[in-house]
Amino acid sequence: MITGTAPVIRTAGLVKRYGRIHALDGLDLEVGEGQIHGFLGPNGAGKSTTIRVLLGLARATAGEASVFGEDPWRNAVPLHRRIASVPGDVSLWPNLSGGEAIDLIARLHGIPRQDAAFQAEKQRLMSQFQFDPRKKGRAYSKGNRQKVALIAALAIPAELYIFDEPTSGLDPLMEVVFRQEVDRIRARGATLLLSSHILSEVEQLCDRVSIIRAGRIVESGTLAELRHLTRTEVSFDADVSPETIPGAHDLTLSEGRARFTVDSDAVSGILPVLAQRDVQGLRIEPPSLEELFLRHYGDDVRELEEAGAKG
Repeated sequence: MITGTAPVIRTAGLVKRYGRIHALDGLDLEVGEGQIHGFLGPNGAGKSTTIRVLLGLARATAGEASVFGEDPWRNAVPLHRRIASVPGDVSLWPNLSGGEAIDLIARLHGIPRQDAAFQAEKQRLMSQFQFDPRKKGRAYSKGNRQKVALIAALAIPAELYIFDEPTSGLDPLMEVVFRQEVDRIRARGATLLLSSHILSEVEQLCDRVSIIRAGRIVESGTLAELRHLTRTEVSFDADVSPETIPGAHDLTLSEGRARFTVDSDAVSGILPVLAQRDVQGLRIEPPSLEELFLRHYGDDVRELEEAGAKG
């Protein structure tokens, strides 16, 4: 759990039902001030529903949700002056140009069109994202609609940013620009809740990660903390299989390299053993976020792969 100052975002036992469908089923989430917090899960896990509740766009069926200590359903208007968000599916006003749409979103946040700081930041972001603001909304591709939402959100000096699949539709170059802008958010001390199913994106950007499955948080912590839950792979050059190493699992010899896994919190204990054996080409690979994710979704992935093979 997060200690110190009150969390910017907090949910406790959050439930959201749509008829018989439990979109959220007792979700507990905390996001501390200044964090870049990854909210990780596949489509349908409950990420977008959680965000809708936090933005005051949906009312919780049960449980608690607070943003800056306030109820987002009852206090949506003042809270939105402190929040900038990007939805998962961006729709634009068809007859407004991209530039006009960005200005309108800013005015909805209480920023006048003539605000010099906002206009300067908007121009910088349009240049960074290589965005043409003159076209009408109906003419934009998915990627350009995403750029409108991102530029509008990032140009606003918010305390909290809530992004739902923000890089959907962006090409790899623009994803790099997005990562640079997240670094700017971090440098300003603002908070970001980043909902994504892209494991590499979350791993590169986030201080903490929460993994959601079936409307509940199943793991939460820093990547270093979560990596203790899985095994680290160790390998080194070897002509013959070495003797059993204390704490080693799944020891194999392949293509001149010995490989095994060890509990991540036991890595330091095997290093003296390897030093005594004077091993060469030692490589230690901590578990990836993908491995952590597959601990909870591995069965689902296998079922999909088997269904695809049968089809």
